[in-house]
Amino acid sequence: QVQLVESGGGLVQAGGSLRLSCAASGFTFSTYAMRWYRQATGKERELVAYISLDGDYTDYADSVKGRFTISRDNAKNTVYLQMNSLKPEDTAMYYCHVLRTYNYWGQGTQVTVSS
Repeated sequence: QVQLVESGGGLVQAGGSLRLSCAASGFTFSTYAMRWYRQATGKERELVAYISLDGDYTDYADSVKGRFTISRDNAKNTVYLQMNSLKPEDTAMYYCHVLRTYNYWGQGTQVTVSS
């Protein structure tokens, strides 16, 4: 079955960096686009970043453009989210996502940015 396991979250000061990882299994990773979403307390889940199946195309929410970078390693079945210049408003649970007939989500990894 499809499994997505996020890691790399934590507590960081404003201006700091974190690198999130999402290890995928149960499907042919290299044939699916991947996404990172986030959900802050009391807010709707929002799309943060998208990467095409071969990594040639990426897209970002306006709020993270120029600060976050999505990448993937198809040999390792892993997608990453490098987050730089973090702001308190980036505080949220971050989820890895794949659309494979149905929507699949990981369990999430918490990112907390202190001011």
